[in-house]
Amino acid sequence: MIRRAALRFHSSFISKSLLIPPLISPCSSPSSKIGGYNGYASQTSSLEIPESTPYRENDEYADVDWDNIGFGLMPTDYMYVNKCGVGHHFGHGQLNPYGNIHLSPSAAVLNYGQGLFEGTKAYRKQNGQLLLFRPEQNALRMKRGAERMCMESPSVDQFVNALKQTALANKRWVPPPGKGSLYLRPLLIGSGAVLGLAPAPEYTFLIYASPVRNYFKEGSAPLNLYVEENFDRASRRGTGSVKTISNYAPVLMAQLRAKKNGYSDVLYLDSATKKNLEEVSSCNIFIAKGKYISTPATNGTILAGITRKSVIELARDHGYEVQERAVAVEELKEADEVFCTGTAVGVAPVGSITYQNTRMEYKTGAGTICQELYNTLLGIQTGAIQDNKGWIIEID
Repeated sequence: MIRRAALRFHSSFISKSLLIPPLISPCSSPSSKIGGYNGYASQTSSLEIPESTPYRENDEYADVDWDNIGFGLMPTDYMYVNKCGVGHHFGHGQLNPYGNIHLSPSAAVLNYGQGLFEGTKAYRKQNGQLLLFRPEQNALRMKRGAERMCMESPSVDQFVNALKQTALANKRWVPPPGKGSLYLRPLLIGSGAVLGLAPAPEYTFLIYASPVRNYFKEGSAPLNLYVEENFDRASRRGTGSVKTISNYAPVLMAQLRAKKNGYSDVLYLDSATKKNLEEVSSCNIFIAKGKYISTPATNGTILAGITRKSVIELARDHGYEVQERAVAVEELKEADEVFCTGTAVGVAPVGSITYQNTRMEYKTGAGTICQELYNTLLGIQTGAIQDNKGWIIEID
């Protein structure tokens, strides 16, 4: 259960040595606009912000060119930080000015990649209220990942409340309705020092934020994917099913090569047979034909995306038959539509996929399944459509 009561948290738990001076002053006023950076009912949460919280209620919006933001880092005012030792539980965290963190060169996250991350978004309603979408699912996924990576992790309540505090403290950076969202990046890292291969003696949980819009440079235009056969994203009995940081850098070589050749991203096949679809570099994949929608089953190599889970439920609500199964790469030749899902990408149409020098094209635009599901999901996330599933948490 997520605790919905007002929360007070204390700053004494966090060592001041964790942070060095911030990258930007929270009280600075830029001289020019920033931009061009590439249950079954809605639940309301009222946060009681401590007096020490640096929240400026009079600043309705940061000075940002909201029409020209992309998906790149735009530092906001504050980040959330919490620490705990091995064998202990996370206590109270605090909001600090956004800035660098202090780590030992022998920190487990730097030497052995002991780290996890999550991604979620805060949206602004027309009345100014902030909304979070299914944040408890991110918390549960981080807990599963922490167990796999031998790490301490925050409770679901701690995780969700930390998101609320971070979003509210950075409220002026949440874009106006229809102009994007505030991307929230929770990190769990082995910050304690180790030399030999072993779990860290200390863990740091932090959250930072950045206003964003479209993830791909194509914006809302259809994606152009390339099926990768020389590199694998994950292997059986590995860590493909958890959101560990070590899963992502290995995809860069194939991704950069694909983008150099004019593709949006890479679609990976299973490492064992090279016959079945798995994932795009950072999002899940769906194919559709008629009233049937198929997506690769989460069998240990595929990340169980929260957007993926939501889209499956919404598609069934709309009368589609959704199958989670092994999806052969050859099925791409017969599909009517292909689309990707993820926190960063939302529900993104795929216009073409190239496999073994053959380019296959798909339906996109008005009247498609992808557009129907995109409209429904975004409507719920932004409060334009009534949430009857208990997915939305409202922050006052």
